[in-house]
Amino acid sequence: MMRTNRFKNIFIATLTVGIVATLYSCNQQKEEVIAKSAAEIVVNGEMEAELTSPPNVPKPVGKRPAKKLIVHMEVLEQVGEMTGGVEYVYWTFGGTVPGSFIRTRVGDEVEFHLENHPNNKLPHNIDLHAVTGPGGGASSSFVAPGHKAKFSFKVLNPGLYVYHCATAPVGMHIANGMYGLILVEPEGGLPKVDREYYVMQGDFYTKGANGERGLQPFDMQKAVDEDADYVVFNGSVSALTGNNALTAKVGETVRLYVGNGGPNLVSSFHVIGEIFDAVYVEGGSMVNENVQTTLIPAGGAAIVEFKVDVPGTLVLVDHSIFRAFNKGALGMLNVEGEENKQIYSGTIEEGIYLPEGGGIQSMPGDSKPMEVVAAKSREEKIKFGREIYMQTCFACHQGEGQGVPNAFPPLANSDYLNADVDRAIDIVLHGLSGEITVNGVKYNSVMTSQTLTDEEIANVLTYVYDSWGNNKSDVTPMMVTKRRSAH
Repeated sequence: MMRTNRFKNIFIATLTVGIVATLYSCNQQKEEVIAKSAAEIVVNGEMEAELTSPPNVPKPVGKRPAKKLIVHMEVLEQVGEMTGGVEYVYWTFGGTVPGSFIRTRVGDEVEFHLENHPNNKLPHNIDLHAVTGPGGGASSSFVAPGHKAKFSFKVLNPGLYVYHCATAPVGMHIANGMYGLILVEPEGGLPKVDREYYVMQGDFYTKGANGERGLQPFDMQKAVDEDADYVVFNGSVSALTGNNALTAKVGETVRLYVGNGGPNLVSSFHVIGEIFDAVYVEGGSMVNENVQTTLIPAGGAAIVEFKVDVPGTLVLVDHSIFRAFNKGALGMLNVEGEENKQIYSGTIEEGIYLPEGGGIQSMPGDSKPMEVVAAKSREEKIKFGREIYMQTCFACHQGEGQGVPNAFPPLANSDYLNADVDRAIDIVLHGLSGEITVNGVKYNSVMTSQTLTDEEIANVLTYVYDSWGNNKSDVTPMMVTKRRSAH
């Protein structure tokens, strides 16, 4: 009996191995056929590639025939703003982080021109994951400042692919913003949607701490330790918020081309208030449906599609959630249109999710915040205040200060706020719980105290008072210090 079972187990194991080997062989043969057929596609004429800066994408390929596609891309090293008062020297493809979006179709022959601006200080190259060839083009595109290189490749596989600089030290070049996406559409193009956007996550490492102002250099040791100061979409904290938010209308279908430049961190991409109808897993041909959050590896991508059914602000996040509300991985999609009470009633239960903000928060109590550089003008104060608001206050009070019905009171045209500036300062300093009435509506929730400096509190309150129909009060650090010492 034991011998019989032994032979039975051996037979099953052998059969399983045979099936797996057969499936692998079939898949391999299928891939070889696809690649071979794509390689044999004859191009019909040539055209200059349309390149776009994020969050925009070029127009769809549609049913156009394969062509010789000419791509000109310039490397630029330039200073940009990471967040309010924090500057960084970005290394870019095309002057933006992420770099210009490239849109192709299977069978295209891409003639790639990489130009390194003469004002740059370093050599660069490009590795496109859509390339079948040594280094993805890196070995053929190494260029010193003031020089250019040309190489070509045949597009063989449909999908959404990352490109990045591969000049040593590779991690440093990627960490400074040298990445982007190249889309290879299948023959006949992708299905039509109403809106398409380009979003790419990246992690940044600075000598100064998160929020420390001034021109911040890259910190190699933090990068090696994977200790990111900022994790952002499209190169900066506010790239997809406020006036830079994405837009759509109720009933429209939205497609997001989402990449992750890394260099280190995996993205848990999620849109708060939506479910992905379709996800092209890792940017490839496999489609998953009804997905809440999708993993995007460093150096990888995904295509997500969904229909927007109700109006409001949808929030894009890396659901490694402290990255969203404390390090910057947060964007907005503003949806306009008629409400649909059957889909979403608009009421909020008491158990609402209460995210923390960009400042470290605690329940009412005392703490000593760190000092920061003072704003030099009222305009700069409002600018810095807006950055603090988007990181710390946005989740509960919303982008236009409208609040959340039945949960968090509005800051816009707020009689409660405008009646007493000292009371507003006390709430930010020490928190608030219990029932209050704002604009004739009762609210009973908890506001956590904010561990912000007197300067930061003055900035954010000045921004709030200057916005949305409020009374333009100018809150000074001295006013905050006085209220702090009164308790």
